[in-house]
Amino acid sequence: MNVQIADDYKPSDDEPFMNPRQQEYFREKLLRWRNEILEDASQTIANLQEETIKEPDIADRASTESERALELRTRDRQRKLIGKIDAALRRIDEGLYGYCDETGDPIALKRLEARPVATLSLEAQERHERREKIYRDD
Repeated sequence: MNVQIADDYKPSDDEPFMNPRQQEYFREKLLRWRNEILEDASQTIANLQEETIKEPDIADRASTESERALELRTRDRQRKLIGKIDAALRRIDEGLYGYCDETGDPIALKRLEARPVATLSLEAQERHERREKIYRDD
């Protein structure tokens, strides 16, 4: 599918849900997000390779190690996010993107705009979180 969309295009509830323009809009949004994460990861690798100099002071060394641990945790979360982005891109290819995994209903465009990897509608997500809280509290 080769659909051109204007730079200022925003999906609207006035058009058919997940028409080719909306699919292309979200595909581009997801690809941009994925590329930003990969660029950040490349920068992290470069930074970690540069910072191999041992700090003579133990407090400075501890601070550097703490910063590295935080950076690596952030990168791990982003690695998991890339998996979700790839799954969303596959759903676009399969024509399933934008529909709730639990109910099959369309996910609100505002929700997809804010969280393009969303697989549940807001109502289904809230139910899911309530169930998680109940089982977590047990």
